[in-house]
Amino acid sequence: MSMLRMIYLALAIWGAIHPMYYFVQWFQLEGWDIAKMLAAWHTNAASSGLVWDLTIAAIALTIWILAEVFARRNWSALIAIPATFCIGVSCGLPLYLFLRTRPVV
Repeated sequence: MSMLRMIYLALAIWGAIHPMYYFVQWFQLEGWDIAKMLAAWHTNAASSGLVWDLTIAAIALTIWILAEVFARRNWSALIAIPATFCIGVSCGLPLYLFLRTRPVV
Protein backbone atom coordinates (compact mmCIF):
# COMPACT_ATOMS: atom_id res chain seq x y z
CA MET A 1 0.00 0.00 0.00
CA SER A 2 1.35 3.42 -0.93
CA MET A 3 2.21 6.04 1.66
CA LEU A 4 -0.58 8.28 0.36
CA ARG A 5 -3.18 5.51 0.80
CA MET A 6 -1.92 4.86 4.33
CA ILE A 7 -2.31 8.56 5.12
CA TYR A 8 -5.89 8.56 3.75
CA LEU A 9 -6.72 5.47 5.80
CA ALA A 10 -5.20 6.95 8.96
CA LEU A 11 -7.17 10.17 8.43
CA ALA A 12 -10.40 8.20 7.90
CA ILE A 13 -9.84 6.28 11.13
CA TRP A 14 -8.94 9.45 13.02
CA GLY A 15 -11.93 11.21 11.44
CA ALA A 16 -14.19 8.44 12.75
CA ILE A 17 -12.77 8.11 16.26
CA HIS A 18 -11.98 11.68 17.29
CA PRO A 19 -15.37 13.30 16.58
CA MET A 20 -17.23 10.25 17.97
CA TYR A 21 -15.38 10.72 21.27
CA TYR A 22 -17.07 14.09 21.68
CA PHE A 23 -20.47 12.89 20.43
CA VAL A 24 -20.48 9.99 22.89
CA GLN A 25 -19.51 12.34 25.74
CA TRP A 26 -22.36 14.66 24.81
CA PHE A 27 -24.89 11.81 24.59
CA GLN A 28 -23.77 10.48 27.98
CA LEU A 29 -24.36 13.90 29.55
CA GLU A 30 -27.50 14.93 27.68
CA GLY A 31 -29.11 11.61 26.80
CA TRP A 32 -29.60 9.96 23.43
CA ASP A 33 -31.85 12.68 22.02
CA ILE A 34 -31.00 13.53 18.40
CA ALA A 35 -33.41 16.51 18.35
CA LYS A 36 -31.62 17.97 21.38
CA MET A 37 -28.27 17.49 19.67
CA LEU A 38 -29.46 19.21 16.50
CA ALA A 39 -30.72 22.10 18.61
CA ALA A 40 -27.33 22.30 20.34
CA TRP A 41 -25.62 22.56 16.96
CA HIS A 42 -27.53 25.79 16.33
CA THR A 43 -27.00 27.56 19.67
CA ASN A 44 -25.24 30.51 18.03
CA ALA A 45 -24.31 31.91 14.62
CA ALA A 46 -20.80 30.45 14.69
CA SER A 47 -21.95 26.88 15.30
CA SER A 48 -24.79 27.25 12.76
CA GLY A 49 -22.27 28.45 10.18
CA LEU A 50 -20.07 25.44 10.87
CA VAL A 51 -23.03 23.05 10.61
CA TRP A 52 -24.02 24.53 7.23
CA ASP A 53 -20.41 24.49 6.05
CA LEU A 54 -20.13 20.77 6.82
CA THR A 55 -23.59 20.01 5.41
CA ILE A 56 -22.75 21.66 2.09
CA ALA A 57 -19.37 19.90 2.01
CA ALA A 58 -21.10 16.54 2.70
CA ILE A 59 -23.59 17.11 -0.13
CA ALA A 60 -20.80 18.12 -2.54
CA LEU A 61 -18.78 15.06 -1.53
CA THR A 62 -21.80 12.81 -2.08
CA ILE A 63 -22.39 14.21 -5.57
CA TRP A 64 -18.70 13.74 -6.39
CA ILE A 65 -18.72 10.17 -5.08
CA LEU A 66 -21.83 9.28 -7.07
CA ALA A 67 -20.45 10.83 -10.27
CA GLU A 68 -17.13 9.03 -9.94
CA VAL A 69 -18.65 5.72 -8.88
CA PHE A 70 -20.82 5.60 -11.98
CA ALA A 71 -17.89 6.64 -14.20
CA ARG A 72 -15.31 4.28 -12.66
CA ARG A 73 -17.68 1.47 -11.61
CA ASN A 74 -15.97 1.42 -8.21
CA TRP A 75 -19.09 0.37 -6.30
CA SER A 76 -17.28 -0.26 -3.02
CA ALA A 77 -16.59 3.48 -2.78
CA LEU A 78 -20.30 4.02 -2.09
CA ILE A 79 -19.60 3.08 1.54
CA ALA A 80 -18.11 6.58 1.94
CA ILE A 81 -21.61 8.13 1.64
CA PRO A 82 -23.09 6.61 4.82
CA ALA A 83 -19.72 7.19 6.52
CA THR A 84 -20.04 10.87 5.62
CA PHE A 85 -23.58 11.30 6.95
CA CYS A 86 -23.43 8.90 9.92
CA ILE A 87 -19.93 9.77 11.14
CA GLY A 88 -18.88 12.96 9.36
CA VAL A 89 -17.00 14.53 6.49
CA SER A 90 -13.82 14.02 8.51
CA CYS A 91 -14.25 10.28 7.97
CA GLY A 92 -16.11 10.14 4.66
CA LEU A 93 -13.71 12.23 2.58
CA PRO A 94 -10.46 10.45 3.50
CA LEU A 95 -12.26 7.09 3.30
CA TYR A 96 -13.41 7.90 -0.22
CA LEU A 97 -9.91 9.05 -1.21
CA PHE A 98 -8.50 5.81 0.22
CA LEU A 99 -10.99 3.74 -1.79
CA ARG A 100 -10.56 5.86 -4.92
CA THR A 101 -6.79 5.41 -5.00
CA ARG A 102 -6.97 1.63 -4.76
CA PRO A 103 -4.82 0.05 -7.48
CA VAL A 104 -6.79 -1.44 -10.36
CA VAL A 105 -6.36 -5.20 -10.56
